[in-house]
Amino acid sequence: MYRSVALCLLLCSSVLGHEMTPTYPEWQVSYSGGIKKTTMRLWNSREDVQYYEIGVFDDEWKPIPFVTSYKIMKVDYLSQVKFDVYIRETNIKDARYICSLSKLRSDNVSKTLLATRICSKFKAAWEL
Repeated sequence: MYRSVALCLLLCSSVLGHEMTPTYPEWQVSYSGGIKKTTMRLWNSREDVQYYEIGVFDDEWKPIPFVTSYKIMKVDYLSQVKFDVYIRETNIKDARYICSLSKLRSDNVSKTLLATRICSKFKAAWEL
């Protein structure tokens, strides 16, 4: 019984997550040679979270070097932020996921402590 209650709470709480689009981003030419970029949109539907950390990962979830305006960005409740992610062309073949992770504040002890991670997936080198 407790398992089904926990599962229900987990599924019901997914409504309180955040959203990052596009789901399948594509790399575009940037203004610098040897660098590609993609533009993402992050939407916050969590009243208890204002900060999100951005990361780029390979197939084995190892971090890939990238640049963006802010790796941790503030997104107010029910608002969105558009941001560009830049990566070297030499790392494109390894980049598989771009993720946003909700950052919980330490003074938020009375609220639900459920961190959410949303990922978008790049096409693999063999799919290009």
